[in-house]
Amino acid sequence: MFRPLSLAIGLRYLRAKRRNGFISFISMASILGILIGVMALITTISVMNGFQEELRSRILGMVSHATIDGVDGPLQDWPKAVAQSKRDSRVLGAAPYIQAEALLQGARRQGAMLRAVIPSNEAEVSDLATKMKQGKLSDLQAGQYRIVLGNELAQQLGVGIGDSVNVFVSEATVTPVGPIPRARRFTVSGIFEVGAQEYDFGLAVIHLQDAQRLLKMGDGVTGVRLKLTDLWDAWNVARSLANRMDGIYQVRDWTRDHENFFRSLKMEKTVMFVLLSLVIAIAAFNLVSSLVMLVQDKQADIAILRTLGLSPGAVMRVFMVQGSIIGVVGVGLGTIGGVLLSENLSHIVKFIERLTGSELMPADVYYISGVPTAIEPSDVALVAVVALVMCLLATIYPAHRASRTDPASALRYE
Repeated sequence: MFRPLSLAIGLRYLRAKRRNGFISFISMASILGILIGVMALITTISVMNGFQEELRSRILGMVSHATIDGVDGPLQDWPKAVAQSKRDSRVLGAAPYIQAEALLQGARRQGAMLRAVIPSNEAEVSDLATKMKQGKLSDLQAGQYRIVLGNELAQQLGVGIGDSVNVFVSEATVTPVGPIPRARRFTVSGIFEVGAQEYDFGLAVIHLQDAQRLLKMGDGVTGVRLKLTDLWDAWNVARSLANRMDGIYQVRDWTRDHENFFRSLKMEKTVMFVLLSLVIAIAAFNLVSSLVMLVQDKQADIAILRTLGLSPGAVMRVFMVQGSIIGVVGVGLGTIGGVLLSENLSHIVKFIERLTGSELMPADVYYISGVPTAIEPSDVALVAVVALVMCLLATIYPAHRASRTDPASALRYE
């Protein structure tokens, strides 16, 4: 089989036993360093993807993909807005809601976001009913003035099922003695736990009609919440629905409501990628050292090849072939190892927990038990390409140095 001369010589050098064992050791260390760097980077990025997906699913399970709200006060014709939204094939569910800030008082006081829903419709737009730790969402009955609290919020207030909570809202009722904050006593009928502090500590849920009476909104609501077939197209869908309705509406989507949070996650992932890429860069420097010593060891061979007519460019390609193959082997093994480690990381963590008898990630501290991972092919490909480019760049200087070897000087003492 025909092979270019530079490739054939480079492969022969790789297969041949080297007289200097230390050079072989440095070469193996280079492969091992590249392997570990690539494997660590793929595993870390996969873990960050897993946590990001876990947090996104939990947050999106509680928030709507998009909302259509009234601009100048409550939205009065919300039944029409709900019906028109459901006629769109891109909408999976639509439900009215009321949202307002409130001060809750039990054994202690704590501010929270008060959300009012229709329990039978809430399953169309959120997973709240499946997150109930005690009680049921359907226990919220119009006129019964019951309330469902996040787990941490209930602990902060010092209340449980059956206890009373006074709810104060910012709107005030004017009386002869002055404005008096509107308040109502509610009975705790349920406690939910999402696993995200924003909701477990800061959200209380009541029935829609109870909120309308408390806030004196009549038949109006804050707006309509939507669940869509494609959450990434939430803004366009909500805007097109609002344009088809009579009146002026305010449109929001989940990316705007949680933009800073998901942007910070993306930035953390980018920073971690850059930092762990330095590990691969260090391994690439080891590759430079290995090839420099190899070039020094092969001075006589290079001189003989030059005298036989091998061009400097061909000599350069010989050592670039060696360095590239070392890089390909290291990157290939590291990629395979990183993918396998990412796929089995949760099992490895559980094995370590059983072995040590301790829980590495307690659910009551981190909200997430275990180590979620999500392998993105694009991320794996990016890591492999970056590592290969670093290895290829690392071969340029030693190969260039080999190509400038003077045959007469190299053979003088041979």
